[in-house]
Amino acid sequence: MFGVWAPGEEVAKLTYFGLYALQHRGQEAAGIAVSDGSGVVVYKDLGLVAQVFDEPTLASLRGHLAIGHTRYSTTGGSTWENAQPTIRANTAGTTIALAHNGNLVNTAELARDAVERGMDSDGSTSDTALVTTLLASRPDLSVEAAALEVLPTLRGAFSFVFMDETTLYAARDAYGVRPLVLGRLERGWVVASETAALDIVGASVVREIEPGELIAIDEHGLRSARFAAPEPKGCLFEYVYIARPDTTIAGRNIHSARVTIGRQLAREHPVAADLVIPVPESGTPAAIGYAEESGITYGAGLMKNPYVGRTFIQPSQTLRQLGIRLKLNPLRENVRGKRVVVVDDSIVRGNTQRAIVRMLREAGALEVHVRISSPPVNWPCFYGIDFATRAELLANGLDNEGIRRSIGADSLGYVSLAGLIAATEQPKTRLCRACFDGEYPIELPAGNLIGKHVLEGVDRRVAGAGGEEVGPGGATSRGPGGQSFASSSTGGDVSSHA
Repeated sequence: MFGVWAPGEEVAKLTYFGLYALQHRGQEAAGIAVSDGSGVVVYKDLGLVAQVFDEPTLASLRGHLAIGHTRYSTTGGSTWENAQPTIRANTAGTTIALAHNGNLVNTAELARDAVERGMDSDGSTSDTALVTTLLASRPDLSVEAAALEVLPTLRGAFSFVFMDETTLYAARDAYGVRPLVLGRLERGWVVASETAALDIVGASVVREIEPGELIAIDEHGLRSARFAAPEPKGCLFEYVYIARPDTTIAGRNIHSARVTIGRQLAREHPVAADLVIPVPESGTPAAIGYAEESGITYGAGLMKNPYVGRTFIQPSQTLRQLGIRLKLNPLRENVRGKRVVVVDDSIVRGNTQRAIVRMLREAGALEVHVRISSPPVNWPCFYGIDFATRAELLANGLDNEGIRRSIGADSLGYVSLAGLIAATEQPKTRLCRACFDGEYPIELPAGNLIGKHVLEGVDRRVAGAGGEEVGPGGATSRGPGGQSFASSSTGGDVSSHA
C-alpha cells in the first residue's frame, strides 16, 4: 500500500515503484488511482504489479497525487471486483479512492449500516469497498470530516491510504496492528506500508503514522487528527515473516531482529550438525544467526526460483503445493552426506516443511533438523493474515513430537514466544501475539459474522450511488457529474489488500 502527494512529479511511476517494493505483501491484484485535481482515475487488474502496468498505462495516469495497492485477500474472494484501490463518488460530486492493509472484524455490522443508508455494494465483497462506500455516504461532510465520523466505527486492523481530487489521506487503527509510515520527498510526501518502499522512491523516513491517527496532505501542507486513543498492538508476525528484511518497524530493523531470533533459537534448540541452511528468503537472517551462535557452518542448501511467488499467500491449497516444488530445489553437492539444520520462519500448514525435508533426504542428507524462528501457530488470525480456521493449522491438536513426525524431520525446535518478543525490542504489551497465544486484542464477533466470505452472505440492496467504473469488457455505470473515475482497456481497474 502506497500513497504520494507530489506536484510536478510522475506520481503514477513513483507509486508503481513503491508497489514493486511492496509486492511481497500481496500478489493477487494491483492497482493505482491518480488525480490531477479535477478527477480521479483508477486502473487495476488481477496479477503482479509488473503484469498489470506497462509504460503506456503509467504514462496515461497523470496527476499530482496517487495511491496504490497490491492485494492479498482476507475479506472477499480473489476477484477483479475486489481489487483495490476501491472507488466511490458521493452525490456532492466528490470522488473517493481507498486502499487498505488489514482486516475488519465488524464487517457484517458495517454492511447493514451501508444498506440502511441506501448504498449499493458495487458487486464487491471486500471490507475495503465497504469503507469507501461509508465514506461516500456522507455527502454533506468533507472527506476528512466523514473519515473522522466513520473511522471510530471500524473494528479490526486497518491501515488506509485514500484520496479525493485534491488531498491524500492516511489512517491507522487504534491498535496499530499493521505498519504505516510517513516519508518526505523534496517536493512532496509519501505514505507506505513499509519503510523499504520509501527507500525505493528516494523518500526520507519522517515517522510512523500513530495508532488512532488520521493525516491529510494537500497544498496547505500536512495536518493530523486523532479519531481514537492509541493502544499499540503491532503484529508480531510482521517481524517473523511479512515485512521485508530491509524495513524498520517501531525503530527495529527487521533483518537484525531475525538474526537475533536465530541466535536465540540456537541457544534454545542446539543440535550436532555439519551445515546450517535457510529456507530462502525469509529464513535466511535467522539461519545466519543460528550459525553464528552455534558455530556450525552456514551455507546454501536450497535453490530458490526467483520467479515464483510466496507459496504461503497463494489463494488455493493446490497452488500452494505446486508452488513449493516450483519454488525450491536442493543443492545436492552441498547437502549430500551431511547432517543439516534447515531454518524456516514458521510452520502454518506444514506443506513447505514436509516437502523440504523429503527433498533434502532425496538429495542425500544424512539427517534433517528443522528449526523454526517463531513459536507454533496455534490460532487463526482475523487481522490481515489468511489462515482463518484452526483446522488449517498443523500445530492445532499436535504436540512438538506430532509435528516432527508429520513433517518427517529428525528433530524439530521452535523459538520460544519470550525469545521472539525479546528480539523485537518491544514490550509484550505492545504486540499482537494472537496467532501464537490466542489472546486477541480486538474483540471478535460470534459465529458466522466473521470470515473471509462474510459479505457474500449479507443481503445488500442496490441503490445506485456510485461513480463510473470500467470493468471487464468495458461496461460502465455513470455517477453524479459524469466524471471518469476508472478506466481500462484490458479489464484493469481498482483494488487493494483486505
